[in-house]
Amino acid sequence: MTTTRALPYGSWPSPISAAAVSAASPRIEGARFVGGGSAPQVWWGESVPEEAGRSAVRRRTSSGSVEDVLPAPWSARSRVHEYGGGSWTADDQGVLYFVEKADQRVRRLRPGSEPQPLTPDAGDVRYGGLSLQRGRLLAVREAHREGRPPLRDIVEIPLDGSGARDAARIVSLASDSDFVAHPALSPDGRHLAWIAWDHPHMAWDRAELRIGRIEDGAVAEWTTVAGGDSSPLQPVWTADDALLFADDPSGRWNVWRMRLTADLPHEPVAEADADTGGPLWVLGTRWFAALEDGRIVAVRTNGADALVLIGTDGAAHDLPSDAVTRLSIEDVRGTRLLLSGAGSRGAGLWELDVDSLDARRLIVGGESPWGDEWMPRSRAVTFPGPHGPVHAFDYPPRNPEARGPQDERPPYVVFVHGGPTDHVGGAASGKIAYLTSRGIGVLDVNYGGSTGYGRAYRERLLGQWGVVDVDDVVAAARGHAAAGAADPERLAIAGGSAGGWTVLCALTGSDVFGAGISRYGVADLRRLAEDTHDFEASYLDGMVGPLPDAEHLYVQRSPLTHLDRLRTPLLIEQGLEDRVVPPSQSEAVRDALAANGVAHAYLAFEGEGHGFRGAETLVRTLEAEVAFLGQVFGFETPGIPPLPLD
Repeated sequence: MTTTRALPYGSWPSPISAAAVSAASPRIEGARFVGGGSAPQVWWGESVPEEAGRSAVRRRTSSGSVEDVLPAPWSARSRVHEYGGGSWTADDQGVLYFVEKADQRVRRLRPGSEPQPLTPDAGDVRYGGLSLQRGRLLAVREAHREGRPPLRDIVEIPLDGSGARDAARIVSLASDSDFVAHPALSPDGRHLAWIAWDHPHMAWDRAELRIGRIEDGAVAEWTTVAGGDSSPLQPVWTADDALLFADDPSGRWNVWRMRLTADLPHEPVAEADADTGGPLWVLGTRWFAALEDGRIVAVRTNGADALVLIGTDGAAHDLPSDAVTRLSIEDVRGTRLLLSGAGSRGAGLWELDVDSLDARRLIVGGESPWGDEWMPRSRAVTFPGPHGPVHAFDYPPRNPEARGPQDERPPYVVFVHGGPTDHVGGAASGKIAYLTSRGIGVLDVNYGGSTGYGRAYRERLLGQWGVVDVDDVVAAARGHAAAGAADPERLAIAGGSAGGWTVLCALTGSDVFGAGISRYGVADLRRLAEDTHDFEASYLDGMVGPLPDAEHLYVQRSPLTHLDRLRTPLLIEQGLEDRVVPPSQSEAVRDALAANGVAHAYLAFEGEGHGFRGAETLVRTLEAEVAFLGQVFGFETPGIPPLPLD
């Protein structure tokens, strides 16, 4: 029988090291069934922190071991929209097609050979969203031009390699919009369906589902069949003249069915007060799949993710799933699915047979190396806020060998996700366990503007970025402390990118938090508007207002304007190759802290961009964050290197 000891919160001994966290939960980047017959192989993409974040493609051998299909130094990573997605695919003969990170060219890798280019060396031209359909390789192409916005189109890349020698052999199938995604060929090859949208909208604001007739290998004419005032996603053909897609005209993304007849009738399938869909930050995400017998498997999100099987009669039945967030249906073969996501034991990839649920198996990840007793348990909580209810997930401290003193409440870190149009779903992670096992609680907030609760909730942030998000995280922190769950004197706030913006806004606009952690956080909206890439070039028009008319709001809300108010100890972490939020913004905050005489630390990382991938960086940031909290809140951090503060 284990006896727990009463120890100060934050100082609990823990077996969970930063190095183990870095290696524990794989970052899955697509998965496929490869090969014919009843036992195809499972291939998956995975970011490898110990190889500087290289994106490998891997598979399990018949003996159960894992081997690389795509060996070092090759790295399958697209930079379309900067966030990429759909960077590789494969056929049943074991031929891999991938986008090489270094030059963004598409290459083919046959078993036992070296990768061969399929696209030309033509300057800054990027590819993503790769898919093999009816023996044809489709992709989204993004061609950058000096002084002008990029051109994007859906293309077919010849499989014989001729496109590497002659760019004209790469056929442009569809364009006519600022952005394109989710190309889908009909079974007879006569029609192409895709998603399109234009500035100033983001894909989750307003988009269109288009269908075009193919003549001589390209789309001759097209029509919009859904969207305009809604945000359709992921067309999937079920017959030559019928397809499924996700759409949210009701305020919730649901699966819809339509037919190519004169009046283009379409209707929702098994409507639910939950979202089958999400923000299209990366290409290739799939929220549902059509089985050969007419049934549909779908992800439904209402705070957390759930998996359902929709029968041909429209009735929906729950399916078991180990993932509760980031759940994506990567591939389907017969009645078998490949599912990626994150659950109570971390991120992973699973195989599930909808007709033999006991046969589901874990492919990679999805297990805690420390035992379930060390993994935190999430609890969905809701707090009243000035703009409506605020949703969050609470992870109290958890350690089977320690407990807090009776007269002490734990310190808490309020996590603020990025995006800001994004979502967290109550999944444990090694990073959260790193904190909770040491006696530090985590409150992960889905502030207004987050997905997963319907259109009205995510549109709460329109025109109000820097207001609603800040009010919501402050309300959540105060509500949590008022309920007795957290020490009100030891509340910290942490976030990256857009989450870092909310951190800086909260620290310059409220007195709730005693410490802050900003990872590549936005400090200057005008600079962000000038420097940001084309995918988000109009994002701020909706979140703040269009320039120059709304310039006063950009100045008023930017933390850089109010750095004289910054009196809270702050840890700043920044990648030196960040093209979304350049280092100059973090450096300005650092300089203001120094001028104000406020305790702080600035950690800059060579080779890191917008989002950290390298093992050394991940280890350094985890250890630094706990060391920083210990110094500011006055608890010992055994086994963690000290962090000097300036």
